[in-house]
Amino acid sequence: MLGFWQHGMVMELIRGVHNLRSRHQGCVATIGNFDGVHAGHRAIISQVAAKAHALGLPSAVMVFEPQPREFFAPEQAPARLMTFREKCEVLAAQGVDRVLCVRFDNRFSAQSAAEFCDHILIGGLGVRHLVVGDDFRFGHDRSGDFAFLQKAGQLAGFTVEHTCTFEMEGERVSSTRVRETLERSDFASAARLLGQPFFMSGRVIHGNRLGRTIGVPTANLLPKRIRTPISGVFAVELEGLDGGVYQGVANLGTSPTVNGQRVRLEVHLFDFNRDIYGRQVRVIFRHKIRDEQKFSGLDALKAAIQQDIQTARQFFSQH
Repeated sequence: MLGFWQHGMVMELIRGVHNLRSRHQGCVATIGNFDGVHAGHRAIISQVAAKAHALGLPSAVMVFEPQPREFFAPEQAPARLMTFREKCEVLAAQGVDRVLCVRFDNRFSAQSAAEFCDHILIGGLGVRHLVVGDDFRFGHDRSGDFAFLQKAGQLAGFTVEHTCTFEMEGERVSSTRVRETLERSDFASAARLLGQPFFMSGRVIHGNRLGRTIGVPTANLLPKRIRTPISGVFAVELEGLDGGVYQGVANLGTSPTVNGQRVRLEVHLFDFNRDIYGRQVRVIFRHKIRDEQKFSGLDALKAAIQQDIQTARQFFSQH
């Protein structure tokens, strides 16, 4: 068992169907990607929690890694709003009791809808009540649907309920809609849809120390995504060090001026001079300053960064 502590609550993480035990039998569950754990997802989790409370059972969320579209067509898959770890942190904060992470691979995707029900829902989780979208499809060739689950539930003794469509400003809240707001750099709308500001988290790693040589030391993180939903230079806040919130400027991209290959998140914090290597931090995106550019050399890069710092400071002084 792995646990995720959040606000004094512990959530159990079960990695793989093979780690399900007899004590995991009996729960109220939902299934999905839950990318972003947005306001629509939170409404589903509330639905699950209310039923779990009424039945005196734990709540369970089943997610897939990789997400199905990442498995079938990684290059065409939408950019991830959250890494698996970030998703678990937010699900724990929402009061979920258990997360079952199912490895999505050839073997799993070849299962029929009946096998999925028998092996996982009934044999593995002993589901007593299931909450899913009425457009939910599962099993080989997506042959299983809501009606199939209802029939299986009547035979096995579990009930099935569909999720209510969750709308904001007259439009359904979805991960796609969140990505669209991020593409427009509308972080205020993204935060409303997500139920919290858009962030990326990770462990601070050693970079190439270039920032230090040009007078702007940075904390470096790896986004750990095939593709990021945003890129460029941003005014950001950093949390996770000592309960404080630190303001700064961040570059999310490959650093083309110095021929970088790998996407990194490089954060320069204002008026900050501490060693934070190895620390797990959260970077909150507040405002986009500009796209990432390739400059003619280090002097031009340094001048641009100084301008970015000034722009970010100005943004924070007004917000």
